[in-house]
Amino acid sequence: MVQVCLNGPRGAADGAVVPLTPEALAESAAAAVAAGATDIHVHPKTPCGGDTLSPRVLATTLEAIRARVSVPVGVTTGAWAEPDPAARLERIRSWTVLPDHASVNWHEPGAEDLAAALIDRGVGVEAGIWSGTDGAARFAKSPLGPEVLRVLAEVTDTSPDTAQDTAHALLSDLGTAPHGRPVLLHGEDGGAWPVLRLAGHLGLATRIGLEDTLLLPDGEPALSNAQLVAAGLVQHGSARRSP
Repeated sequence: MVQVCLNGPRGAADGAVVPLTPEALAESAAAAVAAGATDIHVHPKTPCGGDTLSPRVLATTLEAIRARVSVPVGVTTGAWAEPDPAARLERIRSWTVLPDHASVNWHEPGAEDLAAALIDRGVGVEAGIWSGTDGAARFAKSPLGPEVLRVLAEVTDTSPDTAQDTAHALLSDLGTAPHGRPVLLHGEDGGAWPVLRLAGHLGLATRIGLEDTLLLPDGEPALSNAQLVAAGLVQHGSARRSP
């Protein structure tokens, strides 16, 4: 599986190629799926470009994307979108249109309650386990582990020279914690392409898109999420076939 991460916390300052409005996100999602993406991760945005968990914005964004694609669509629940755990939980409970899945960062306060609320509502949970945090240790003790949709092993090391080593360490920290759930391994910025290639070599799912990197493997600026997905499929597939 190659998931496309359409925008992330990026905004207008990151360039016009980053989709922000529901219409732009829907168009970008359709092109990425046509390029081979089989799953979508999106950060719904306020008119000012900030990440939000607003039920109104979420509904508008999901409906626009689903009008163009038929693959699963997931959203963030990152604490930066709503720092207060109780308010974040209330936002989730107030959603009127539900995503297929939502990422929950296990190192963030209130992660267990948030994941439980999502599961109760029938929303798949992507357990976000970030390198450099205690997320793996927390998740290993979680009774919700067997119930998540998949584990997102998120490598926050942005150095192209060390990101793969950090990824190996993160996977080692996870150990048996995934409880047999699928693992999606990805990096960001300078580590995005090395970690994607490692995911291919290990036979793991991955993701790519303008959230994770603005650059193609050769260092040239990406013109779209679709271009990144096309390149990602080549890189992932080549790494998987290498000894």
